[in-house]
Amino acid sequence: MVNSKQWKAWLYLAPALVLLMVFTVWPIINTVRMSLLENYSGLKAAGGATFNLGFGNFVKVVKYKRFVSCLKNTVLLCLWTVPISTLLALLIAVALNSIKFLQKALQTIFFLPYVTNSIAIGMVFAAMFNIVGSFYGTENEIVVTAGIINNIIEFFGGHRVNWINSGSTYTANMAVMVVYIVWNALPFKILILLGGLQAINKQYYEAAKVDSTPRWRVFTRITVPLLKSTTFYVLVNMVIGSFGVFIQVMMLTSGNPRGTTSVLQYLLYDKSFNLFQFGQGAAIGMITALLVLLTTVVLNQVFHTEGGKAE
Repeated sequence: MVNSKQWKAWLYLAPALVLLMVFTVWPIINTVRMSLLENYSGLKAAGGATFNLGFGNFVKVVKYKRFVSCLKNTVLLCLWTVPISTLLALLIAVALNSIKFLQKALQTIFFLPYVTNSIAIGMVFAAMFNIVGSFYGTENEIVVTAGIINNIIEFFGGHRVNWINSGSTYTANMAVMVVYIVWNALPFKILILLGGLQAINKQYYEAAKVDSTPRWRVFTRITVPLLKSTTFYVLVNMVIGSFGVFIQVMMLTSGNPRGTTSVLQYLLYDKSFNLFQFGQGAAIGMITALLVLLTTVVLNQVFHTEGGKAE
């Protein structure tokens, strides 16, 4: 039987459990349901329409002309941003861990992007890489002013680049998104890796110091191996974030030029809220979840194989 203490525990947990069921468990179940109802539409369902069970939504999504390019862009962004941001975060975390003066202040500064509104950050990046606009000069000539990044490039003798404006290239657009995603992902990674570094037993470093071990060898032989579990956690979170990229595309490129920089989540948004094809949108969500699961399984195998087992 359940005693009074257990009843109290369940009572205290009830609000959180209800919110979890309503806003997490039920949406997942409903997404699976909608993905298996062929040609599902919320408007038609509200009108009393019925739908057959099947995998028609998945077939239509896979055959859709933009699906392959969206999948390619999502995978490319994941392959570029995950290793770059993880390496940068590790180096910054190691540097912060070795700095005693103003360490707390620097941690706060590095963490600020994580608590800043993503849309606001996207607007700032759009302004930085944007060609601000054109106006008529003193002799009625049209003058085009460059954004901050182009001003820096020109200051060092380079030529301005059309990063995200009309007529920009696919490479320029993807480069801007990579920079944005890496920068936006750094704070969380730095915080987690810094916590992992501070949990490492200092005796390892003291022994290395006694043996006069070079710093690079301490980093590769002590720091990196003892951070495997933390690194695995960081990588999995970054993979999930990379496959969930949406705001970055919406704020910077809107899928341009000509839809070539769209990603899976942007396609999901387009299918669900522009075309009202909710069944296909749910199918894209399920495909994304399966890709994340597959990537996580691969990372788990890499980090937990014999000889590379996370400590």
